[in-house]
Amino acid sequence: MTLQPPALPRLASFFVGGEPCYGLVRDEGIVDLLARHPWANLRQVIAAGKLREISEAATDLGTDYGIDDVVFTIPLTGSEKIICVGVNYPDRNAEYRDNQAAPDYPSLFVRFPRSFVGHRQPVVCPAESPQFDYEREIAIVIGRPGRRIEEKHALSHIAALTLCNEGSVRDWLRHGKFNVTQGKNFDSSGSMGPWLVPFEDEAQIADIRLVTRVNGEVRQDDRTSRMIFSFRKLIAYVSTFTTLVPGDVIVTGTPTGAGARLDPPRWLVDGDLIEVEAEGIGVLSNPVVGEQGS
Repeated sequence: MTLQPPALPRLASFFVGGEPCYGLVRDEGIVDLLARHPWANLRQVIAAGKLREISEAATDLGTDYGIDDVVFTIPLTGSEKIICVGVNYPDRNAEYRDNQAAPDYPSLFVRFPRSFVGHRQPVVCPAESPQFDYEREIAIVIGRPGRRIEEKHALSHIAALTLCNEGSVRDWLRHGKFNVTQGKNFDSSGSMGPWLVPFEDEAQIADIRLVTRVNGEVRQDDRTSRMIFSFRKLIAYVSTFTTLVPGDVIVTGTPTGAGARLDPPRWLVDGDLIEVEAEGIGVLSNPVVGEQGS
């Protein structure tokens, strides 16, 4: 299954020869943008409002690296905040079987950058638990700062889109009474990427189809048009209590179909391959490895 490929520029962060870099990804290779611009990383490019400009300027340039010559990292380094949304699809809410209607406000938690790896890099099943699970999500990247942003203006604060596999260690989500932080932040348990796609307008995000495959088997398949809290609402709500700044990431929630909700549960194990695909963005692919001692 291949969904609609990205028509917009793809900007990735990566290591080449052990050095951090960023560039424009094409089918035939990657254009080195770090060598041509004063910004050290894509977060700085976004803060300067130059994401689309540097993409267009590189359109006719030759490629500097092959896709297999680089090691992909998460698209943004040094983000001030990575805020994740829970239970944002109706079928996901129904999975809790508590007879409660959809919530009035989004459930939020934070993740640390170290808990994510880039495209093609292994996600790690931790030694402390076999209950390692996947969650596919769209992530929006903030480009313009704002506090108490009105819904009608919210989308103007988005710079780009990317994908996230919000890997979770299920039993560790229940260690505390009121939080899930520990089960969401094991080192290298999730992934983000493969690149950034610049944000254009609401039509680009209104009805994106997203699919998760494990070893080629479709496990999740839903559309952003069914989200309980829209992109507009999430930006407005989050910015009520914290100032959003360029490079912040909001991970917008996963639908039904995670391994914990299957009967019986099907956990990720060493040797699995997870693919998260979204129309107009691309495919984020990661192998699963077991941590030593797991």
